[in-house]
Amino acid sequence: MSDSQNPVPDRESMEFDVVIVGAGPAGLAAAIRLKQLAQEKDHDVSVVVLEKGSEVGAHILSGAVIDPVGLDALFPDWGERGAPVETQVSQDKFLYLTSGKSISLPNFLMPPLMSNHGNYVVSLGNLCRWLGEQAEALGVEVYPGFAASEILYDDKGAVRGVATGDMGVAEDGAPKDTFMRGMELLGKYTLLGEGARGSLTKQAIAKFELDTRREPQKYGLGLKELWEVTPDNHQPGLVQHTMGWPLDDATGGGSFLYHFGENLVSVGFVVHLNYTNPYLAPYEEFQRFKTHPAIRDAFTGGKRVAYGARALTEGGFQSVPKLAFPGGALIGCGAGFMNVPRIKGSHNAMLSGIMAGDSAFEALQENRAGDMLSTYEKAYETSDIAKDLKRVRNAKPLWSRFGTRLGLVLGGMDMWLNTLLPFLKHTIGHGKPDHASLKPASGFKPIEYPRPDGTLTFDKLSSVFLSATNHEEDQPVHLKVADPGLQRASEYDRFGGPSTRYCPAGVYEWIVEGKGTEPRFQINAQNCVHCKTCDIKDPEQNITWVTPEGGGGPNYPNM
Repeated sequence: MSDSQNPVPDRESMEFDVVIVGAGPAGLAAAIRLKQLAQEKDHDVSVVVLEKGSEVGAHILSGAVIDPVGLDALFPDWGERGAPVETQVSQDKFLYLTSGKSISLPNFLMPPLMSNHGNYVVSLGNLCRWLGEQAEALGVEVYPGFAASEILYDDKGAVRGVATGDMGVAEDGAPKDTFMRGMELLGKYTLLGEGARGSLTKQAIAKFELDTRREPQKYGLGLKELWEVTPDNHQPGLVQHTMGWPLDDATGGGSFLYHFGENLVSVGFVVHLNYTNPYLAPYEEFQRFKTHPAIRDAFTGGKRVAYGARALTEGGFQSVPKLAFPGGALIGCGAGFMNVPRIKGSHNAMLSGIMAGDSAFEALQENRAGDMLSTYEKAYETSDIAKDLKRVRNAKPLWSRFGTRLGLVLGGMDMWLNTLLPFLKHTIGHGKPDHASLKPASGFKPIEYPRPDGTLTFDKLSSVFLSATNHEEDQPVHLKVADPGLQRASEYDRFGGPSTRYCPAGVYEWIVEGKGTEPRFQINAQNCVHCKTCDIKDPEQNITWVTPEGGGGPNYPNM
């Protein structure tokens, strides 16, 4: 039957005052703030939050030690309300690791902003689930399992909402028996809170040139496991960070180890994605890290219960793009509000959501729609977020320029100076974007990583299984390779196929099926945990991550 005989139906639409993409800390904070103001001012506001995960929290991955300042601003009585925020930090440790030893850095040498006193170890996914409940109780419409796949524009070029992806589409693009057309969610304002490297955020930044006169955004890949450890190995409230081994001095990154809840330990490893060696494998470096004498004993007799991975924004103050565009704004980590030395972003994400909510509500009260939320942009410039990021703005560039050992010293000195003399303005640039940092494979030797033992260290596929990742197999591949020939000539021939190593979920393979045959690029999209590393690190920017069918991806428990 031809397309003319079986036309694709028009999308139905729903209208709201504010459409929010992403049920993370920023999106939910914005939604809650809007409804709180609506109650205070007796001015009805309709708000919808779209979440691509199967439920709120399903795609949330973070360490996480949270600074409660954002939560305090939203719900001063969060404790009485039953927020899942219970384990207060009791001990702060920072280690520099060599191959067999650890050097403990005294806390008094650390800038005050690095102290975790008054912070809490939490599951950010569970906190978002709780925030989702609070939002719904206030009247916010929260739609999990619906992936916003397209920005909609009016005839003047302003954002007028988003559309969700069609469901029930086969791999060849044909509609299946279960086909369901996507919906248009139209709003007077649209807030994008997708997290690091959000697909719509990326489009909005490009269309409205929001990154003009900004430094390139920088990223890290964060890998995390959740363990149940023995009571003897559990130290509630212990927060430990490391830098150094197994990464060499020229490769940035570090680890975290957080004890919380009932014998739970979050262990994670971050690799800065400006690394140069194409043979480096962040996942294998993480597994190797756990074997260090200062680390491994914590897991003796324990059981690994969850795994996940996610990109982090690391550009900081000098990489934050313009936040407002006609018809909407960027909020949360998609805008780059993470404080890299503190490895904290959720507090700033919530504060940004609150500020955007304030600005959108003010505009709605003035009967405005589709214009610039300029008061949000101005509020950011003098906000606690900007102050938080400004004090640490030079730490990441110093690490990148001078290596971990000297960069750690220089970065610490710079943070002390900016704490004591906050009027200092000198800002160091980041240089080139992360995708341009790889060097040709001809200058390096392959790295031989130890085989996993299945007790402390594990292979990728067993880890992906623990992430409960699921995608409908018969659907279009959501990892788009623009030019297969370029992928072969550049990624494989020149750089040695780094996608097989930087992906933490075994999505990419270069397969040579026999002697004399051409290598074939295989994409195992079902494994994708939505970390976005390929979209960031591919040397030719030839891979684009787009949203799969709504509800697909990981289903993180307690992460």
